[in-house]
Amino acid sequence: MLYLAERAGVTPLVIPELTPVLAGQDLIALSKLVRTFQHWRPDIVHTHTAKAGTLGRLAARLTGVPAVVHTFHGHVLRGYFPRPVEELFRMVERGMALLTDRIVTLSPSLRSDLIGMKIAAASKIEVIPLGIDFSQLVERERRRGYLRQVLGIENPYPIIGTVGRLVSIKNHTMFLRAARSMVNSGIQASFVIVGDGELRPSLEAQARSMDLAGRIFFLGWREEMSAIYLDLDIFALTSNNEGTPLSLIEAMAAGLPVVATAVGGVPDVVTDQRNGFLVPADDSAALAETWRTILKDPERSKQIGEQARLDAVRRFGLERMLEQTRELYRSLAGRRIGAR
Repeated sequence: MLYLAERAGVTPLVIPELTPVLAGQDLIALSKLVRTFQHWRPDIVHTHTAKAGTLGRLAARLTGVPAVVHTFHGHVLRGYFPRPVEELFRMVERGMALLTDRIVTLSPSLRSDLIGMKIAAASKIEVIPLGIDFSQLVERERRRGYLRQVLGIENPYPIIGTVGRLVSIKNHTMFLRAARSMVNSGIQASFVIVGDGELRPSLEAQARSMDLAGRIFFLGWREEMSAIYLDLDIFALTSNNEGTPLSLIEAMAAGLPVVATAVGGVPDVVTDQRNGFLVPADDSAALAETWRTILKDPERSKQIGEQARLDAVRRFGLERMLEQTRELYRSLAGRRIGAR
């Protein structure tokens, strides 16, 4: 994501030892964070993700930072690891919550989830939904052609796509099975998977074994996402668990009919039959049938896509998120920094 920082005029301080995996270099990362905070003397430290959240909050408290905030964009506390590992991670997060002045979540359901797992008291957790710059996505005239040119598709048939890391929790196998079902029923369509990750080789092998060659395309990571969304006909999200999925909101802002599994924070974003469609987790038959319904009734699908665009822009605009975050910082500054 360095290109995003550069585009915003931000020069990040990179700590190479700060990685997602548990390793001996975590102590090196912690010591570097401590030295950084001692030098910068920040009034607020705001952390994101599990590992950075743990080390960052520890370093902040060791150096006397007045206010500490942590954001859960999602969590790995359920559905990712065996039960004993999940319970260990929950214990760690409960301990970290004691070092945190305010915890931020992206959706009401995620907040309820954390409260239910006793990660922190309800009074410490607040909701600040995602804020996204939709300027390149809300164009009313859809820019056809870019994706088809990239893929070398010359036919007029619809393109169905999904965007996300190629990891098990995203359940791309469900997408592949639904694609195979569409092909079996004689529907002419192409299928696109955008993103990369550890499961890419096995997913590509699955696609070959399903005889989807020439119908499904793996694009890897892409920077020009707005052009891709605007050239899709249907967007799908097949995760087994989610916080507040950015790709889903972006697709809605592009006016696409979206089909998503009813997991985690997804129902906070998609209202079934109003601004999208919800299907059960790991139900590829339901996913394929919903795709068929969308393609059979383009006028209704267009109406739902337009409602999705309106809802996404209203609820997840950038300025609203920035103002909520500024207000959070102001409240912490007045209470903690003023006292110092």
